[in-house]
Amino acid sequence: MAIEKRLDQEGLAEIMGARGTMMHRMVGGTIAGLVLLAGAPALADSPAELISSFRLKHGEARVVRDATLDRIAMDQARAMAAKDDLSHDTLGPFNRRVAPAGAGRAAENIAYGYDSFDKTLGQWIDSSGHRKNLLLHNASRVGIASAKNASGKRTYWAMVIAGDYEKGKGKKKDKEPVVAVKREVPPASKPKSGNCHVKLLGLCI
Repeated sequence: MAIEKRLDQEGLAEIMGARGTMMHRMVGGTIAGLVLLAGAPALADSPAELISSFRLKHGEARVVRDATLDRIAMDQARAMAAKDDLSHDTLGPFNRRVAPAGAGRAAENIAYGYDSFDKTLGQWIDSSGHRKNLLLHNASRVGIASAKNASGKRTYWAMVIAGDYEKGKGKKKDKEPVVAVKREVPPASKPKSGNCHVKLLGLCI
Protein backbone atom coordinates (compact mmCIF):
# COMPACT_ATOMS: atom_id res chain seq x y z
CA MET A 1 0.00 0.00 0.00
CA ALA A 2 1.21 3.53 -0.66
CA ILE A 3 0.44 7.11 0.33
CA GLU A 4 1.99 10.50 -0.62
CA LYS A 5 3.21 11.48 2.91
CA ARG A 6 8.56 6.95 6.34
CA LEU A 7 11.26 3.54 10.17
CA ASP A 8 11.66 3.64 13.99
CA GLN A 9 14.50 1.72 15.75
CA GLU A 10 20.90 -0.01 23.64
CA GLY A 11 26.08 -1.54 25.95
CA LEU A 12 27.52 -4.79 26.55
CA ALA A 13 29.23 -5.80 29.83
CA GLU A 14 32.87 -6.83 29.53
CA ILE A 15 33.23 -10.60 29.29
CA MET A 16 36.48 -12.24 30.40
CA GLY A 17 38.10 -15.39 28.98
CA ALA A 18 38.49 -16.71 25.45
CA ARG A 19 34.99 -18.16 25.31
CA GLY A 20 33.50 -15.07 26.82
CA THR A 21 35.36 -12.83 24.38
CA MET A 22 34.02 -14.83 21.45
CA MET A 23 30.48 -14.53 22.78
CA HIS A 24 31.00 -10.82 23.30
CA ARG A 25 32.09 -10.39 19.70
CA MET A 26 29.17 -12.41 18.38
CA VAL A 27 26.61 -10.42 20.36
CA GLY A 28 28.36 -7.17 19.52
CA GLY A 29 28.27 -8.03 15.85
CA THR A 30 24.55 -8.71 16.04
CA ILE A 31 23.85 -5.39 17.68
CA ALA A 32 26.07 -3.59 15.18
CA GLY A 33 24.07 -5.14 12.37
CA LEU A 34 20.82 -3.87 13.84
CA VAL A 35 22.25 -0.40 14.28
CA LEU A 36 23.42 -0.34 10.67
CA LEU A 37 19.97 -1.28 9.43
CA ALA A 38 18.37 1.37 11.57
CA GLY A 39 20.56 4.33 10.77
CA ALA A 40 23.56 4.03 8.47
CA PRO A 41 22.57 5.52 5.13
CA ALA A 42 26.19 5.50 3.99
CA LEU A 43 26.20 1.76 3.31
CA ALA A 44 25.39 0.62 -0.21
CA ASP A 45 22.94 -2.02 1.02
CA SER A 46 21.09 0.19 3.50
CA PRO A 47 17.40 0.89 2.83
CA ALA A 48 18.04 4.56 2.08
CA GLU A 49 20.81 3.72 -0.38
CA LEU A 50 18.69 1.09 -2.10
CA ILE A 51 15.95 3.65 -2.55
CA SER A 52 18.45 6.31 -3.62
CA SER A 53 19.97 3.99 -6.20
CA PHE A 54 16.55 3.41 -7.72
CA ARG A 55 15.77 7.13 -7.69
CA LEU A 56 19.07 8.11 -9.30
CA LYS A 57 18.43 5.70 -12.17
CA HIS A 58 15.24 7.58 -12.88
CA GLY A 59 16.52 11.13 -12.61
CA GLU A 60 15.54 11.87 -9.02
CA ALA A 61 17.81 12.92 -6.14
CA ARG A 62 19.03 10.58 -3.42
CA VAL A 63 17.39 10.47 0.00
CA VAL A 64 18.83 10.12 3.51
CA ARG A 65 17.39 8.58 6.67
CA ASP A 66 15.46 10.98 8.84
CA ALA A 67 14.80 10.37 12.56
CA THR A 68 11.35 11.95 12.53
CA LEU A 69 10.24 9.99 9.48
CA ASP A 70 11.72 6.81 10.97
CA ARG A 71 9.56 7.32 14.06
CA ILE A 72 6.45 7.94 11.99
CA ALA A 73 7.13 4.81 9.96
CA MET A 74 7.83 2.73 13.06
CA ASP A 75 4.62 3.85 14.76
CA GLN A 76 2.71 2.82 11.65
CA ALA A 77 4.47 -0.55 11.27
CA ARG A 78 3.94 -1.43 14.94
CA ALA A 79 0.29 -0.42 14.82
CA MET A 80 -0.36 -2.57 11.75
CA ALA A 81 1.48 -5.50 13.33
CA ALA A 82 -0.45 -5.15 16.59
CA LYS A 83 -3.77 -5.24 14.75
CA ASP A 84 -2.48 -7.61 12.06
CA ASP A 85 -4.04 -5.29 9.52
CA LEU A 86 -2.45 -3.68 6.46
CA SER A 87 -3.96 -0.21 6.42
CA HIS A 88 -2.77 3.38 6.13
CA ASP A 89 -5.52 4.42 8.53
CA THR A 90 -4.51 2.20 11.46
CA LEU A 91 -3.26 5.27 13.37
CA GLY A 92 -5.41 7.81 11.61
CA PRO A 93 -5.06 9.87 8.42
CA PHE A 94 -1.58 10.04 6.94
CA ASN A 95 -1.71 13.82 6.56
CA ARG A 96 -2.03 14.11 10.32
CA ARG A 97 0.57 11.45 11.12
CA VAL A 98 3.21 12.99 8.85
CA ALA A 99 2.64 16.58 10.03
CA PRO A 100 5.54 16.48 12.59
CA ALA A 101 7.96 16.07 9.67
CA GLY A 102 7.12 19.54 8.40
CA ALA A 103 7.35 18.37 4.80
CA GLY A 104 5.91 20.09 1.77
CA ARG A 105 5.38 16.79 -0.02
CA ALA A 106 5.27 13.29 1.42
CA ALA A 107 4.21 9.77 0.51
CA GLU A 108 3.80 6.46 2.33
CA ASN A 109 4.19 2.89 1.14
CA ILE A 110 3.22 -0.09 3.30
CA ALA A 111 3.45 -3.84 2.78
CA TYR A 112 3.66 -7.17 4.57
CA GLY A 113 5.11 -10.57 3.80
CA TYR A 114 8.86 -10.34 3.28
CA ASP A 115 11.35 -10.14 6.16
CA SER A 116 13.97 -8.33 4.06
CA PHE A 117 13.72 -4.76 2.88
CA ASP A 118 15.23 -5.37 -0.54
CA LYS A 119 12.46 -7.83 -1.45
CA THR A 120 9.83 -5.49 -0.07
CA LEU A 121 11.31 -2.69 -2.14
CA GLY A 122 11.06 -4.94 -5.17
CA GLN A 123 7.32 -5.31 -4.53
CA TRP A 124 6.90 -1.56 -4.45
CA ILE A 125 8.96 -1.05 -7.59
CA ASP A 126 6.75 -3.53 -9.43
CA SER A 127 3.61 -1.60 -8.42
CA SER A 128 2.99 1.59 -10.41
CA GLY A 129 1.52 3.50 -7.48
CA HIS A 130 4.26 2.55 -5.03
CA ARG A 131 6.87 3.19 -7.70
CA LYS A 132 5.52 6.70 -8.15
CA ASN A 133 5.88 7.33 -4.42
CA LEU A 134 9.47 6.04 -4.43
CA LEU A 135 10.19 8.56 -7.18
CA LEU A 136 8.48 11.45 -5.37
CA HIS A 137 9.89 14.62 -6.91
CA ASN A 138 11.98 16.86 -4.63
CA ALA A 139 12.13 14.14 -1.96
CA SER A 140 15.25 14.29 0.21
CA ARG A 141 14.38 12.31 3.34
CA VAL A 142 13.08 8.84 4.06
CA GLY A 143 12.02 6.75 7.03
CA ILE A 144 11.72 2.96 7.00
CA ALA A 145 10.49 0.55 9.66
CA SER A 146 9.23 -2.99 10.12
CA ALA A 147 7.45 -4.90 12.89
CA LYS A 148 6.20 -8.46 13.35
CA ASN A 149 2.72 -9.46 14.39
CA ALA A 150 1.99 -11.31 17.65
CA SER A 151 2.76 -14.71 16.15
CA GLY A 152 6.05 -13.45 14.75
CA LYS A 153 5.17 -14.96 11.39
CA ARG A 154 4.22 -11.82 9.51
CA THR A 155 6.38 -8.74 8.97
CA TYR A 156 4.78 -5.37 8.31
CA TRP A 157 6.71 -2.58 6.57
CA ALA A 158 6.16 1.17 6.37
CA MET A 159 8.15 3.71 4.39
CA VAL A 160 7.62 7.45 4.49
CA ILE A 161 9.40 9.62 1.95
CA ALA A 162 9.28 13.41 2.07
CA GLY A 163 10.65 16.58 0.55
CA ASP A 164 10.24 20.31 0.22
CA TYR A 165 7.54 22.29 -1.49
CA GLU A 166 7.86 22.45 -5.26
CA LYS A 167 9.90 25.40 -6.50
CA GLY A 168 7.83 28.38 -7.52
CA LYS A 169 4.75 27.24 -5.65
CA GLY A 170 5.79 28.29 -2.17
CA LYS A 171 4.36 26.94 1.05
CA LYS A 172 0.80 25.68 0.87
CA LYS A 173 -1.87 27.17 3.04
CA ASP A 174 -2.38 25.36 6.33
CA LYS A 175 -5.80 24.15 5.23
CA GLU A 176 -4.33 22.38 2.22
CA PRO A 177 -3.30 18.80 3.06
CA VAL A 178 -0.14 17.06 2.00
CA VAL A 179 -0.83 15.09 -1.16
CA ALA A 180 -1.85 11.61 -0.09
CA VAL A 181 -2.23 8.59 -2.33
CA LYS A 182 -2.86 5.35 -0.42
CA ARG A 183 -1.52 2.08 -1.73
CA GLU A 184 -0.71 -1.18 0.04
CA VAL A 185 1.12 -4.31 -1.00
CA PRO A 186 0.16 -7.70 0.53
CA PRO A 187 2.56 -10.65 0.73
CA ALA A 188 4.18 -12.12 -2.35
CA SER A 189 2.41 -15.44 -1.79
CA LYS A 190 -1.00 -15.84 -3.39
CA PRO A 191 -3.75 -14.78 -0.95
CA LYS A 192 -6.72 -16.90 -0.04
CA SER A 193 -9.75 -16.65 -2.25
CA GLY A 194 -11.88 -13.64 -1.46
CA ASN A 195 -9.01 -11.58 -0.04
CA CYS A 196 -7.73 -8.48 -1.80
CA HIS A 197 -4.46 -8.99 -3.64
CA VAL A 198 -3.90 -5.23 -3.78
CA LYS A 199 -5.85 -2.48 -2.08
CA LEU A 200 -5.87 0.94 -3.71
CA LEU A 201 -7.86 3.68 -2.02
CA GLY A 202 -10.03 1.06 -0.35
CA LEU A 203 -10.84 -0.78 -3.58
CA CYS A 204 -10.04 -4.46 -4.09
CA ILE A 205 -8.16 -5.08 -7.31
